[in-house]
Amino acid sequence: MNVTKATYEQVVKDIMECAAIKESSYVCVANVHMLLETYYSRDFRQIVNNANIVTPDGMPIAKSFKMLYGVQQQRIDGMSLLPRLLAESTKAGTSVYFYGGSQKMLDITANFLKDKYPALRVAGMYSPPFRELNADEKLEIAKNINDSGANMVFVVLGCPKQETWMSQMKGKISAVMIGVGGALPVLVGLQERAPKWMQDNSLEWSFRLMQEPNRLFKRYFKTNSHFLFLLTREKLKKKFKF
Repeated sequence: MNVTKATYEQVVKDIMECAAIKESSYVCVANVHMLLETYYSRDFRQIVNNANIVTPDGMPIAKSFKMLYGVQQQRIDGMSLLPRLLAESTKAGTSVYFYGGSQKMLDITANFLKDKYPALRVAGMYSPPFRELNADEKLEIAKNINDSGANMVFVVLGCPKQETWMSQMKGKISAVMIGVGGALPVLVGLQERAPKWMQDNSLEWSFRLMQEPNRLFKRYFKTNSHFLFLLTREKLKKKFKF
């Protein structure tokens, strides 16, 4: 999986520049789960590697830069990137659109934005049906987003659906699309985020595990152990050149 090497500020600047000119582009916010999805699926790997920007969302991804290449890389996570982009869009006067999530979440989001970002231009919000859309429906959605005048589209479908959707919409939607996944429910208060000390020490996953142990235990055990195996193997390959 290709991951963009850049500072947090540079990524924000690049996204805002894409938004200003309504460049049809997309940004993947990559954690260990996404990395393993790219490892298992050649098609999904192509989708992620064709993104304009792939940020190291998880601390393990960011720290692997140092382990594998000897370079420092900041974590650029969706939960801090989303509010920053909302603030920058408010200042720049660019409009935003929210695609995905339940209607209840979008209603809560609308009230949250009115309270926290009253000057933000919200071009629209849409909760799509929970099923595969046909070609005509996808074209209609693209037209509606373009007609709204949105500069930036926040996509809330979860990995790998949101990345697949953004890839399909590149060239059809005249805006920069960012897959924010679970960052939106945290921002609007539907879910709690880990304390900063846990974020800084690569323990945010354990906080989410405590919140949803039944759903996440099997997934985290599999993904985290497999990631450590792949990372160690890659390190050994580089060290012994095999």
